Amino acid sequence: MQGMQKFQVDRSRYDNFTKIKNKYVSDPGLSEAVVRHISESKSEPEWMLKKRLQGFTLFQEKPMPSWGPSLSALDLNKITYYVEPGIKEATKWEDVPEEIRKTAERIGIPEAERKSFGGAGFQFDSQMAYHHIKKELSDKGVIFENMDVAVKKYPELVKKYFMTSCIPVNDHKFIMLHAAVWSGGTFIYVPPNTKVDIPLQAYFRMNAERGGQFEHTLIIVDKNSQLHYIEGCSAPQFEAKALHAGCVEIFVGENARVRYTSVENWSKNTYNLNTKRAMVDKNGLMEFINGNLGSGTTMLYPCTVLRGEGAKSDSLGIAFAGPGQNQDTGSKVIHAAPNTTSTIKAKSISRGGGVSTYRGLVRAAKNATNTKCSVVCDALLIDDGSASNTYPHMAIENNSVDIAHEASVGKIGDDEVFYLQSRGLTEEQAMQMVVSGFIEPIVKQLPIEYAVELNKLIELEMEGTVG
Repeated sequence: MQGMQKFQVDRSRYDNFTKIKNKYVSDPGLSEAVVRHISESKSEPEWMLKKRLQGFTLFQEKPMPSWGPSLSALDLNKITYYVEPGIKEATKWEDVPEEIRKTAERIGIPEAERKSFGGAGFQFDSQMAYHHIKKELSDKGVIFENMDVAVKKYPELVKKYFMTSCIPVNDHKFIMLHAAVWSGGTFIYVPPNTKVDIPLQAYFRMNAERGGQFEHTLIIVDKNSQLHYIEGCSAPQFEAKALHAGCVEIFVGENARVRYTSVENWSKNTYNLNTKRAMVDKNGLMEFINGNLGSGTTMLYPCTVLRGEGAKSDSLGIAFAGPGQNQDTGSKVIHAAPNTTSTIKAKSISRGGGVSTYRGLVRAAKNATNTKCSVVCDALLIDDGSASNTYPHMAIENNSVDIAHEASVGKIGDDEVFYLQSRGLTEEQAMQMVVSGFIEPIVKQLPIEYAVELNKLIELEMEGTVG
């Protein structure tokens, strides 16, 4: 294998790595040597190495966040920041190593790719194992690549957009970390006047114990074009803490439309500290649809910057907090131009002592006259031991705005359960039906494969809530 050949030729490059089967796993903790190794192993240009080293330096200097859920149990010195699976990216499913192929097949990747999507990628730990786009899309000039590959194939385009104006390297501590150790992910470019009729999809699997996954997604949709991109995420359950700190940057051109759909189902030992942001030009539309569950701690607030006149954004999210889980999620929208419009709809479910929090920001700049924004937060508490919080923040810098926020918290009442039981349902079935109705506005926005998956995941999370 290519990784083994490198190991034999230059052993010093792996001084900070341990060989586990056919993988080379970085020793716990982060060092400049590991950062340089990641860049060298990918044959990156000098400008990318400089960006990585800048992130590494800033990360060391920046303290941990002092707000939001506690991160005290996350020992960054015990995280594995890079795993080389010893594989070569395949464009044919049968060429993917059997062990990885079986993992992907259990979560439906190849079947979904063949039947419903215009292209699919599958990342295993720090490297992409599979990537493919259908010919009818590539013939239109649509680019759908592994981010590592895109750095070399489209260097000027990537350099222009990668961690510059959308999410700069110094944005916050975990973006600094991401800049230093990012690996894999997705690069998409849709040329002007091009409509991608069928969604593109990527799935990210973090499989290593004490692992960290730091995929980077960069999407550029040029003017008068359209795209729907879908991400799925998962990880097995371990005792040791794991970290996911991905980054999503989206550029929506003039009169373009982008829908970004994500269902993140990490394991309870995972800290999901993801960052997602979109820049929207004149009359463009950005849609975020997010499902967050599984992880022990989540801090995720997709942000849209409406920088062009007439730009619009819609954000729709669901978070599920079960026993031992703290789901701190929300949305941010920055109105930076006149006549911009946004809507935020957030739903959360808490059970078994779980804590769900909506944390949001709406900002209207001085020149963002005729701004319109609606924020609606709905929380459902399954029992008395669970909690729901709402922390909205409005920063209004001009008087020509129409902004509204409303929040509601409800419990599943005994009368509702009794009524449904009188129609022949068990108590558990009755509660599940109420929850299904609560999340229905989000589920109906998902492709059928993901709608079924989200419903099933929440059904599993609800098991054991009766009594």
